[in-house]
Amino acid sequence: MNPSVPQSRLRVVNDREVRPDGDYVLYWMIGNRRTRYNFALQRAVLEAERLGRPLVVLEALRVGYRWASDRHHRFILQGMADNRRRLQAAGVTCWSYVEPSPGAGSGLLAALAARACLVVTDAWPCFFLPKMVARAGRALPVRLEEVDSVGLLPLRDPGRDFTAAVHFRRHLHKQLPVHLLALPEAEPLSLLTPRPPPPLPAELAARWPDAEAETLLDLTRLAALPIDHSVKPVAHKPGGSVAGERRLTEFITRRLARYDEDRNEPSLDGGSGLSPYLHYGHVSPHEALRLIMDAEGWSPARLAPKPTASKRGWWGMSEAAESFIDELVTWRELGFNFALEHPTDYERYERLPDWARASLEKHTDDRRERVYSLQQLAEAKTHDPIWNAAQRQLVREGVIHNYLRMLWGKKVLEWSATPQDALEALIELNNRYALDGRDPNSYSGIFWTFGRFDRPWGPERPIFGTVRYMSSDSTAKKLDLDAYLTRWSA
Repeated sequence: MNPSVPQSRLRVVNDREVRPDGDYVLYWMIGNRRTRYNFALQRAVLEAERLGRPLVVLEALRVGYRWASDRHHRFILQGMADNRRRLQAAGVTCWSYVEPSPGAGSGLLAALAARACLVVTDAWPCFFLPKMVARAGRALPVRLEEVDSVGLLPLRDPGRDFTAAVHFRRHLHKQLPVHLLALPEAEPLSLLTPRPPPPLPAELAARWPDAEAETLLDLTRLAALPIDHSVKPVAHKPGGSVAGERRLTEFITRRLARYDEDRNEPSLDGGSGLSPYLHYGHVSPHEALRLIMDAEGWSPARLAPKPTASKRGWWGMSEAAESFIDELVTWRELGFNFALEHPTDYERYERLPDWARASLEKHTDDRRERVYSLQQLAEAKTHDPIWNAAQRQLVREGVIHNYLRMLWGKKVLEWSATPQDALEALIELNNRYALDGRDPNSYSGIFWTFGRFDRPWGPERPIFGTVRYMSSDSTAKKLDLDAYLTRWSA
């Protein structure tokens, strides 16, 4: 197998040169926070081998991002501890830095890059990461490469956005076969020749202390950080690659076969539970595909000869496997594609389809039987027991059952004075509490409430217009909710 990283996944951020006489190759881990199935780490390893230099990995965590909380921080820190242990076991120098106050980490990347041959980082087209990488590219004195390990299809392959999943799926069916022949290495660190660690200036540790795994997991240090301590970690949902890989393996071996039947039943644990691990880059979609391929005894030869744009049949797998892959690949990567193509406004109301905005705004003055404040929504104080249960699950567990998450969004649209208010409330609730908050796929779910990636639906209704409508009454008739409502009662 050729371990080189496909050019379609590589982008040079600045016009600086590689410095062959540098002390090391630096991998700045920011989006794909894992050591397995990671094209960016693979690229850094291969460049270190080509230049005959050791590898240094910088993984840092800032505190100044919006919605920073114990929940998000703890999940990331558990992943940093996993990565540090694996990198050290492979003989790689790892710098794990946790910012104690906003802006305190400024200068660390530049200080490490000053003695590097080049810097490699992750492509991640959302939140503050694109602007951060662009600023680094302008400031660093050495070449900065951005490597895409986000999904099965390279982010920049389409070169345009899509208005519906079916259109993106058709493009996938045309383009994906060639990319399935170039999967990332399962263990890129195994390609690295052991070398003595490079000398790093002592002043680095004095200003930006490197944290051992035990320090990263110290809850007393977490409590001292200037973040939101009211949003607590979810004790039984640990972050990191170790927990994520365990969850992935358990899902594929025990629950994938019933995914089609169980995923929409709130009383069953039928979903994959992988969205937080995918969001933080702790688990790779390539690894998920590899495990499914092994479980199904599958090879690319079973792909349909022509694109179908259908949810079923093209992969040549079981219905359950194809159903899950459609969520993992089509819907997830559709959201990333949209964020890449609309970097400045993918999360803004104005980026809704024209037909949806026109329909919603036509009904802005319609009478609302109830309008709830953000605080009432956050505290699950509505008249609707199904919605309240979903909100309590979000607050306590950082997730909402997949089907009820759709209803959760639709009801907020119905209970808000304007669609703009509804969008603002949903983004705030989701990004504050959801472990996969701020993810392009998470934004897809929110904006689907308002018509993104959907079509007009009749009959035209108050408030919704021709945007798809959902009701709690129809949901209660469709699903067995007794156990769910009992579990998430007040």
